[in-house]
Amino acid sequence: MPVITNIDDLKRLHRRRVPKMFYDYAESGSWTEQTFRENTSDFDKIRLRQRVAVDMSGRSTATKMIGEDVAMPVALAPVGLTGMQHADGEMKAARAAEAFGVPFTLSTMSINSIEDVASATNKPFWFQLYTMRDKDYVSRLIERARAAKCSALVITLDLQILGQRHKDIKNGLTAPPKLTPSTIVNLMTKWRWGIEMLQTKNRQFGNIVGHVDNISDASDLSAWTAEQFDPTLDWSKIAKIKEQWGGKVILKGILDAEDAKMAMQVGADAIIVSNHGGRQLDGALSSIRALPSILDAVGDQVEVHLDSGIRSGQDVLKAMAMGAKGTYIGRAFIYGLGAMGQAGVTSALEVIHKELDTTMALCGETHVEKLGRHNLLVPKGFEGDWQD
Repeated sequence: MPVITNIDDLKRLHRRRVPKMFYDYAESGSWTEQTFRENTSDFDKIRLRQRVAVDMSGRSTATKMIGEDVAMPVALAPVGLTGMQHADGEMKAARAAEAFGVPFTLSTMSINSIEDVASATNKPFWFQLYTMRDKDYVSRLIERARAAKCSALVITLDLQILGQRHKDIKNGLTAPPKLTPSTIVNLMTKWRWGIEMLQTKNRQFGNIVGHVDNISDASDLSAWTAEQFDPTLDWSKIAKIKEQWGGKVILKGILDAEDAKMAMQVGADAIIVSNHGGRQLDGALSSIRALPSILDAVGDQVEVHLDSGIRSGQDVLKAMAMGAKGTYIGRAFIYGLGAMGQAGVTSALEVIHKELDTTMALCGETHVEKLGRHNLLVPKGFEGDWQD
């Protein structure tokens, strides 16, 4: 077992052990990747206030997200193709999250199906829904999530049309990978990944293949997305989906105060400030920059979470101190999964937890729920001085 001190250690192992097309799929943004980069670099602009001579004993990172107890305010974000980073990746990540005491969110575009993940876990997980043109399929997907006892439906709002990610096009991204000369050469250097993938039957999109009429092969993500994703999604349709689900609903992809108000009006239990990890609208604000204006718009009327850019426990602390009630990690747990499977996801969670706990103590706080702007030094004009 290699010594892991931070998330970058896992990232280096991930790059070494996973085929290039799947590493690049995780580690990329759309167009120029400006928003992708700023999601992380903007966290670096926020400084922490060190406090001393404070009793640091009895610390706790435990809190709640949408009423569910969590060991720390971190959920595993929905990530497509997780089962291509490591064989049965969604099942392994879900087990690691359950054992650690944080939520796992399964993507519609997962390799392991809803039923696969349900069979591998004992506690309810969350299911992320993309809306499709095929309304019957969407209804059946919701019913499958209900049958699996998912405790929340996470509706992604910012992927009605797929943003262009240059690396995916150049790599010819498919699941499973097509055997071209360049792919074969790369796969020959990833023999451990290949052996593990040969030991599972799960190598296609488990929630799609066999569940969508006239779809027997959805290996080409971009082609299927262009054909099936619903560009007509609006707030009335979101309200109908919420009504059909009947349980807790989290709306993901909110980056504007006006949209946050609309999400509140349709009765969301929580909203996720997110720019899809910089993978959709390049040039949009980073999530952490967008967070304050959204909090100002909704106050405490709806629970606000943050996704995109979290790479450390210090990032979690900064988001919470800015006013978020929960955060999500995507790439951070994917690095761990690609590096070492389930143990790697656990390692990622342990790293983030230790960083959060230690930083909280050095900021003079003993409970994560007591974090606030008093713990931060935020530069003037951090949100930007934009002309309307």
